[in-house]
Amino acid sequence: MPHTREQLFQVLDQLGIKTRTVEHPPAFTVADTSSIDIDLPGAHTKNLFLKDDKGALFLVIANAETRVDLKALSKRLPAGRFSFGKPELLLEVLGVTPGAVTAFAAMNDTAKRVEIVFDQALMTEESVNCHPLENTATTNIAREDLLRFICETGHEPHVMVLTAS
Repeated sequence: MPHTREQLFQVLDQLGIKTRTVEHPPAFTVADTSSIDIDLPGAHTKNLFLKDDKGALFLVIANAETRVDLKALSKRLPAGRFSFGKPELLLEVLGVTPGAVTAFAAMNDTAKRVEIVFDQALMTEESVNCHPLENTATTNIAREDLLRFICETGHEPHVMVLTAS
């Protein structure tokens, strides 16, 4: 059973991680988020759940402004040709539905099937804004706390350039 938003906040609290959450109408895409007034500092994210042609899974967390070059990224990792993971696989592995994909979903990947990749441009920001496992709110978290949270889930975050070179 996937973790709930409340369980996420309990884990963050146990880790001593401070966050601030703002409720808003459902936001399924970056475009939806940009049309909603979310009064939080920091960078907003876009999240890509990818599968390569060898079956490896990736969660790419990018600055909402970054134009992710999937072909260049697959070469840098190295990975096979990317496609977007199907909604059923997303729910099975990360416990979220399309539109609610978030770095916080790493806590649902108990089998450690997903490689977590962060946008280098995103990691220059002091804080990051992510959905708290639901797309009806946005949670602000310090960059270093987000990386620590990912490590606590048993994943090793990779920070990479996501644009073409």
